[in-house]
Parts: sequence; structure tokens; C-alpha cells
Amino acid sequence: MDMKTHSAILASLSLSALLSSLGTSIANVALPALARAFQAPLPAVQWVVLAYLLGVSGLVVVAGRLGDLVGRKRLLLAGIAMFSLGAGLCAAAPSLALLVAARLLQGAGAAAMMALTVAAVKDTLPAAETGRAMGMLGTVSAAGTALGPSLGGMLVAGFGWPAVFLLQGACGLAAFACAARFLPADLSPRARPRFDHVGTLLLALALTAFALATTVAAAPRGPLVALAAGAAILFVHAERHSAAPLVEPALFRDPVLAAGVLTSMLATAVVMATLVVGPFYLTGVLGLEAGRMGLVMAAGPVAAALAGLPAGRAVDRLGARWSALAGLAGMLTGACLLWLLPPSTAAAYVASIAVLTAGYALFQAANNTAVMSAAAEEQRGLVSGLLSLSRNLGLIGGAAGMSAVFMNTAADGGQAAVVAGFRSCFGLAAVLLGLGCVLVIVLQWSGKSSYSPGARGR
Repeated sequence: MDMKTHSAILASLSLSALLSSLGTSIANVALPALARAFQAPLPAVQWVVLAYLLGVSGLVVVAGRLGDLVGRKRLLLAGIAMFSLGAGLCAAAPSLALLVAARLLQGAGAAAMMALTVAAVKDTLPAAETGRAMGMLGTVSAAGTALGPSLGGMLVAGFGWPAVFLLQGACGLAAFACAARFLPADLSPRARPRFDHVGTLLLALALTAFALATTVAAAPRGPLVALAAGAAILFVHAERHSAAPLVEPALFRDPVLAAGVLTSMLATAVVMATLVVGPFYLTGVLGLEAGRMGLVMAAGPVAAALAGLPAGRAVDRLGARWSALAGLAGMLTGACLLWLLPPSTAAAYVASIAVLTAGYALFQAANNTAVMSAAAEEQRGLVSGLLSLSRNLGLIGGAAGMSAVFMNTAADGGQAAVVAGFRSCFGLAAVLLGLGCVLVIVLQWSGKSSYSPGARGR
């Protein structure tokens, strides 16, 4: 396979990664227009965003496992088609209820795209290029997050809210054509694959209940948390007794995977702190108006996007484990700057956030490379799905946890209270990142991965 083919494959995978992240961020700015169009209150319209999130969170692990069983290219193409169809149905939806249902379908497609683009890197590209490819996927994912609000705003202002979804549908068709053309064909399964239906239902129930409990303001949190915990316990029990488990319990005895999933969750929760706490600090302490605040808030995703490709090259040169630790150390430095020296100007804020998010870009490229390199070939889709799930859970848990820490400290809303809440959040972030460094050293550096095809059943 020549360099031109490698570039075409990476471009195809990058387009899928871009669309899955764009699908989350681009719809937020359309919510006011949707509220007017459907004459619905904002809490009802917010389900347009929540439905996509629920589709991704509830199905990303399932999509990865299905890809392992039926073929990762086949399922990636099915996911892109589902994403594109859902986007088209969103644009044509005559009611808010149908729009939300179409977004759920789009999120289900995005789950396959998120899980299988990372897995496809190991399937299709040489090991020496893995870090660069992971960095590229991180770059385009961050670019999608950064580009979504501004692009969505222009589309809504110029053409109306359906244009937001028509663009996603058109780009989805392009992504489908590229993936179909350039990704190598799947090998045919040797036998009829078995699928864990009970485990799938229990995991989807646990993740959906958890997401609802932590994202919907009016949700009955106690019952939903209890439902999520109960379904998770039953899921673990079912997997231990299943002949063909969705997630093999032996996977989590692998120190590389365990460290990778846990540190990914912690790091993503810290990044979420910049998004949920940052606006309060920028307006309440630095006194920025909405336009300037939006520009400053874009600094984090832009820094992550710019750092993605250099981060990938660093992983290939220095190795995944050293790079993962260096990335977490960079994040820790940024968090400590925000904790110990709260910025007095927008420029100081941008500098601190850039250090944190550039470290995150390096960590993600290294962490994905380390975990996927240790995964058995027939488990790559599942492992990639677990990594994607860890990031989603980090985003959800970070939004809920960091918001609670901030609000408890900054209850009176005064400037001093906002500073105290800001420092509390990033003090906690520094602790979480320190824990992440310990996990990488103790687990990822503890020796050779303990899980391999021959290790099953031990």
C-alpha cells in the first residue's frame, strides 16, 4: 500500500470523525430558531441535542462490538448512512417530536462512526503511522467542535435551521463515498457470529439512565441513578455468565486498557470544566461581552486542533507511554496555572487554556495509540468503542460534577465567589490529572499487556 493510498484512507476516516463531532456542536446554535419554528419551550427543544448524545452514549460500545462481528468497514458504512439519513429526516421534520427521533437515529449512526474510525486506523495503516493518524483524528474532531457553533450560526442566519442538517447529510454522503472507495474490504466471518442481546440491552439501559440523570435538569435524578446502577450490576453479572459476552470481563484485567479508559475519562472531565466554568469567569470576572467571550472560548478547541498533528508525530517518535504522560503533565500544568494564578486578562486565560488543551491533544493521540496497539485484532472495534464511551462519560460526568463544585462555591454570584468557584474546579482538575499520571505510571508501565487472544478464558 503506497503513501497516496494511506493518505486517502486517513482522509476518509478523518471526514467521518469530523462529522460525528460536528453533529454535536453545530445543532446547539439552532435551538432558538427551532423554539420559534415549532413554538416550543427551550427545555423541549434541548432534546434535539440530548437525543444525539443519548444515541451516541447508549450505542457506541455496541457499535464497536458489532463491527468486530460483522465487519468494521460494513458497519462504518452503515453508520455513515444512518447518520446521513437522520440528518436528512431532521431537515424535513414537520414536528419537534419527529426531529428528536431523527436526531436519535443520527446519534446511533454517529456511535458507529466514533467507535470504528479509531479501530480502522489499526486495520488499515502501518504501525509506524498510528500516532500520526490518531493525532489527525484528534485534530479534525477538535476542529468539528470549534467550527460547529460559528458554522451553524451562519447557516441559520443565511438559510434557516434546516440548512444545519442538510449540510450534515450532504457531507455524510461524501464520507460514505470516500469510505466505500478507499477502505479495504472486510474479511468474511468464519462462522455465524453470536451476539449478546441481554448484555446489549442492559448496557444501553444503564448508559441512557446515567446520561438522562446528569443532563436533563428536570429529570428524577434519584430513580434514574438507581436504575443506571442496577442495570450496570446486572450487566456485569450477565457478562460473567454469557457464552458470547458483549464485553469480556478479562479485558479489564489488561493494565493498558484499564489505564487508558480511566485516564481518558478523567482528562475529558477536566476539559469539560473549561467549557462549563469558563463562561462564568469570563463574563463575571473579566467582564467580557458575549462576542469576545465566544472568541476566547474557541481558543481551547483551536489549540487542540493545531496541536493534533504535531502530537501524533511526537507519539510515533517518542512512544505512546512517554507521550501520554507528557500530555497529562501538560494538562496538569495548565490546570495549576488556572488554579493557583487565576488569569486577570483574556490573554492570560487563553494562554493557560492553550497549554491545557494542547496537552489533551497529545494525551489523546498517545492514549488511543497505546490502547489500540494492545488490543487483539478481533476486539479492536469493541476497544475503540470503550475509549469513545470513556470520553462521553467524561464529558457528561465532568459537566455535572464541575458545575456542582462551581455552583456550591459561587452560590452568591459575586466576583469573589466566582473566583473561588473557578479555583475550586481547577484545583479538583489538578487532583484528577495527578491521579491520571499515577495510573499511567502504575498500570501502563507495569509491563506487557495481559490481554491477548490466547488470554481469554484464563
